[in-house]
Amino acid sequence: MSAVLKPLEAQFEAMTPASFEAVLRVEHAVYAHPWSAGNFGDSIQAGYQAQLLTAGVPGESELLGYFVAMKGVDEVHLLNITVAPVHQRMGWARVMLDALVIWSRGQGAQWLWLEVRISNTRARAVYERYGFRHVGTRRDYYPDGESKREDAIVMSLAL
Repeated sequence: MSAVLKPLEAQFEAMTPASFEAVLRVEHAVYAHPWSAGNFGDSIQAGYQAQLLTAGVPGESELLGYFVAMKGVDEVHLLNITVAPVHQRMGWARVMLDALVIWSRGQGAQWLWLEVRISNTRARAVYERYGFRHVGTRRDYYPDGESKREDAIVMSLAL
């Protein structure tokens, strides 16, 4: 007899300092150069859009992923989007991008921008499938070891 998997019921909630412990666990599991609690705190303090994607009931929910985005005049800049390792390749990044696009349009944005490590081919493929286009390169943008740097691909999506 095979087990029937119950679909996850996901919801968005605002990122708060109380969620930093769970966020930082995911951040450190995914990235060699993770954001710090200070980076997330500064983003919230600045009024950036910082959302958690969770599944389960409040207080007992599981973190699927999160994103942080900064609103500009007629654009939004995606600063961080991360899916927890155990939930990757299940479509959650697309769910978060959909939510971000809806929010961005509601803010009057005409463009969504992001940078991604040149070596992060999985993320680049997700963004390209979503409709983002490679529009430039930022040389030596990301830290990559003690004295090394890595280029970033700049991508944009017309809203």
